[in-house]
Amino acid sequence: MAKLVKVTHKIPENGVKMLKDAGFDVEVFPEAQPMSHADLLKFVKGADALISLLFDKIDSAVLDAAGSQLKIVANYAVGFDNVDLQAASERKIFVTNTPHPTISDAVAEHTFALMNNLARRIDESDRFVRAGKYKGFDPDLMLGESLEGKIVGIVGLGRIGSEVARHASGGFGMKVLYNDIKRNEEFEATYAAKFEEKIEDLLPKADFVTLHVPLLPATQHLMNKDRFKLMKKSAFLINTSRGPVVEEAALVWALQKKLIAGAGLDVYEFEPKIAKELLAKENVILTPHTASATVEAREAMAEVAAANVIAALKGETPENIINHK
Repeated sequence: MAKLVKVTHKIPENGVKMLKDAGFDVEVFPEAQPMSHADLLKFVKGADALISLLFDKIDSAVLDAAGSQLKIVANYAVGFDNVDLQAASERKIFVTNTPHPTISDAVAEHTFALMNNLARRIDESDRFVRAGKYKGFDPDLMLGESLEGKIVGIVGLGRIGSEVARHASGGFGMKVLYNDIKRNEEFEATYAAKFEEKIEDLLPKADFVTLHVPLLPATQHLMNKDRFKLMKKSAFLINTSRGPVVEEAALVWALQKKLIAGAGLDVYEFEPKIAKELLAKENVILTPHTASATVEAREAMAEVAAANVIAALKGETPENIINHK
């Protein structure tokens, strides 16, 4: 009997084809919207492998509902805060994610789209024109700032943070500061970057603070009132990591107090709900968790997730294990 792979949401067909070509049965949840936790408990029953998305809460109840034959939860995301890693490890279930250079590229590009949009007031200018307010050239109209020569402060120097540094240094002529749990001297030499051991030392210097950390107990509310107070009043915050890394109420407060110049957000603390104060701000750019939303990145994620499943169900060790089973 063929092993059964269940997928909680539609993913690109190339990943599904890989699984079928490997001889597995594949069942994809047919609805467009994420399923409730109660429906998830029913859906996973009998799965030998589960491909989950970041909005699926994969806890002990879900793992038990699937059954003892479950070998792997392949999270279709780079982040993995939606999966109970300890519960999976206790049940000897692999948990994997989908890192890939194409994904890092996509998120880094989106980060710069937000940065440039804020610096040059692109969305604000678009609304101005569409509202019929443009009456002709004015040298003082919608004055913004150049990225050239500005300081970008990168918090979290993983794959994506490193790609942001590459774009910043090589493409935009920016100066790079970074904060991470460990220093990377090779990175510093490549991008003329400077290591800041404490985030408190990075924040007062950066013109753009961009967050690229996983959501962990140590990073939840990494940006709070005390840290917003340290930023330049002319600085912008960019978050394409996970919503709860930023305390949303503190961000609203910082914007209202004009402690920072603006923010570009792709993720939100209470996603998909967004504070109404953020929705009303001209100096806040909001995108719907689409930083990695390119055709190339999504297809790469599907291939990586499928490859992880294929390895696990063939009795091999998947490449992208995150729970060190």
